[in-house]
Amino acid sequence: MNDCLDEEKGTINGGEGGSVSIKQPNGTKTPSEAPNHATTRRHKTNLPTISHPSNALRFLHKIQAPHNASAVDSSPLQAELPLNIIVVGGGLGGLATSIALARRGHSVTVLEQAHELGEVGAGIQIPSNSSLLLERWGVGTFLAGKAVEPQGITIRRWQDGSKIGYTKLIPEFRENFGASYHVVHRAHFHEALYSRALQLGVDVRVDCRVVTYDDEDASVELANGTTLSADLIVAADGIKSAARQLVLGGRDQKPKPTGFAAYRATVDVEKILADPDVVWLLEKPSLDIWIGEDRHVMTYTIAAGKSFNMVLSHVDRSDPQTWDNKTALDDMRREFSGWDPQLTKIIYMINKTIKWPLCAGTPLPRWVAPSSKLLILGDAAHAMVPYMSQGAAMAVEDGAALAMVLNSINNRSSIPFALKVFEKERLQRTSQMQQASMANGTIWHFPDGPQQEARDEAMRPEVEGKHFLSSANQWSDPVTQWWAYGYDAEAAMKDACDAAVSDLISKAC
Repeated sequence: MNDCLDEEKGTINGGEGGSVSIKQPNGTKTPSEAPNHATTRRHKTNLPTISHPSNALRFLHKIQAPHNASAVDSSPLQAELPLNIIVVGGGLGGLATSIALARRGHSVTVLEQAHELGEVGAGIQIPSNSSLLLERWGVGTFLAGKAVEPQGITIRRWQDGSKIGYTKLIPEFRENFGASYHVVHRAHFHEALYSRALQLGVDVRVDCRVVTYDDEDASVELANGTTLSADLIVAADGIKSAARQLVLGGRDQKPKPTGFAAYRATVDVEKILADPDVVWLLEKPSLDIWIGEDRHVMTYTIAAGKSFNMVLSHVDRSDPQTWDNKTALDDMRREFSGWDPQLTKIIYMINKTIKWPLCAGTPLPRWVAPSSKLLILGDAAHAMVPYMSQGAAMAVEDGAALAMVLNSINNRSSIPFALKVFEKERLQRTSQMQQASMANGTIWHFPDGPQQEARDEAMRPEVEGKHFLSSANQWSDPVTQWWAYGYDAEAAMKDACDAAVSDLISKAC
């Protein structure tokens, strides 16, 4: 007997293999998409189907969906199969995932090993592909008055601070990608996610260190001996993930040192305001990045403009176990000796700093355990260097995609199918972002010479306000820009689900 689609039940009868219960792609138009026959009767146009990479029909989005794509969606489509889900890890990725799941009707418990919630570090960027989701989820309310929206990103020459690249963020990013580009203090971002999670009914528990995962029973054992069970375990347990080895069948694939390290620090803006040589950096919210051989420095204001964030990256292949925080300040100043005097002046305003090794993973063979009851996401699955400022954004996207794919099913037997679709989509997206991030580590760090000169020349049109079709600046390069910031993780996941269902149907009938 041939496999075929049971259209009434929405299942594919698989003979001995049982059935997969799925929601079929729905072609019904929403009110904003449905044509107004009173006005289109005389001017009806059949639009072409486009499958190749193109933005040619993007102008129609303003007609078909005139509302703000990132506006708070207070009534998201609820899951037909509400699950009991445990999220291990109460960091940015874990809390974002809990929000994405809870707003779809799932019961979510977050387990955090620390005695209290909090984030280490200073500034973090929230690019448009992430802020689109966060605003849609209602997190923006909790970031109001704390996040800063830079007007642009300026790339500067290491020696004198002269402009060699420029990306205009306002209003282009919101107009093109549906959401703005923000920078914020990590602690404020974490507080916003935590507040929204609690508002949605997420059960956040601290002092809950997971010591054992059981992917067959979908359970975890805590350090205090307690065992907790769920329908699905989501491990957002960071770069040192304990779940990753289990997912990979016992052989871990740990992120490795990249040979880069970064000093992170903040400067009180009052110090900068008091110095006429550098006060220009605070005239308007902006991101500035000085690039040179094997090094770069990124700066921007956070905490509603009250603190000046600095990340000073450099090549360092020494063993982090040998690093001494007591000498970190002097070591940092020495690394950037001879750079732009205006920059070094600010570097000498830093009172304390912490040096961090930068590690990155390679694409994993899988994120989902064979049982389909345990999966990893965030840094546990795709650690990357911060040179595209997309690490946390990828974790937010992971949570959005997971919640969306679980909305595509209405039967427990379909969970493995859904998670495979999730895994395939997210593996491709995050693997490419890992590559893009490492690419900046090469592009920015050329020594002075032919490659550096060619790079600077490739960015010159954006500084001069001229039209350009490509750029060595990935924030400005049109192809990279639309790929990175024009990506809607929820819409992409829905498209992937629809395509997978259609493919399953075609194979079954």
